[in-house]
Amino acid sequence: RRGGNWKGWEELGRMNRINLQVNRGAMNAMLGGFGLLTGGYVLVNHCMFNVEGGHRAIMYSRFGGISPQVLGEGTHFRIPWVQRPYIYNVRSTPRNIKSLTGSRDLQMVDINLRVIYRPQTEQLPQMYRTLGLDYDERVLPSIVNEVLKSVVAQYNAIELIVKREQVSSEVRSRLQERAKDFFILLDDVSITHLAFSPQFTTAVESKQVAQQDAERAKWIVEKANEEKKSIIIAAQGEAEAAKMIAHAINQNPGFIELREIQYARDVADTLATSSNKVYLNSDALLVSGIARALGRDEHQSKAKGGWLWN
Repeated sequence: RRGGNWKGWEELGRMNRINLQVNRGAMNAMLGGFGLLTGGYVLVNHCMFNVEGGHRAIMYSRFGGISPQVLGEGTHFRIPWVQRPYIYNVRSTPRNIKSLTGSRDLQMVDINLRVIYRPQTEQLPQMYRTLGLDYDERVLPSIVNEVLKSVVAQYNAIELIVKREQVSSEVRSRLQERAKDFFILLDDVSITHLAFSPQFTTAVESKQVAQQDAERAKWIVEKANEEKKSIIIAAQGEAEAAKMIAHAINQNPGFIELREIQYARDVADTLATSSNKVYLNSDALLVSGIARALGRDEHQSKAKGGWLWN
């Protein structure tokens, strides 16, 4: 029995050793997988970074400071704790800036300026050293107000309205030159809003209304003069016509009877084409003149012994 028990104990010990080795192997595999996952996480999140489209990056090192190299789009590596990237947006970005300034004639002008800007890519390391990431907040409001005040002060209020394109062009050229000192490129500069004080606006409107009233009064006077000329011309024409008619009557008394005949013919034509039935006497039809003319012709023929009495 003792020999059998001893063999059983040996078999049990061997089985325990095998189980212990299997457990150690599984534990090592688990620790290895965990270590691999941890290493992958650290590698992806702390040793790699992405630069998206329309962006650029610069690298800061604890030992060398800002690197002069500008990193483009894509995936890049870095040393955790030692290196740190700073990413800039290099796309054209619009921004509206308001400024209250005075004109040459001391009128307060409220101007809204729209600028489209972007940083100079090759100057990003120097920009970070001098301005940081929020360069637009530090630079644009100050230089826009400076340029607007210097340009607007050269024009009076009316010129700012009439010469708006010229003012905008001058502001654009000066602002572009000023922004280059801070490594900023301006793609476009335009004045989107221009407003004056309520008192000045009211005065301008009143002046415009007065000018319109003056122009209207001038037009009325010119119209009256033209109407006066037309009346004079018409009167002169009527006077000449009356003289000609009087002369014709003096030269030929039958002129009046000829006119009566013409009028009678016109009345007869109108009545003939009318669908209504009208009864008029000879005087209304102007036929009395025809009768007088016929009577006079008959008397003349009789006096001459014409065929009518033969």
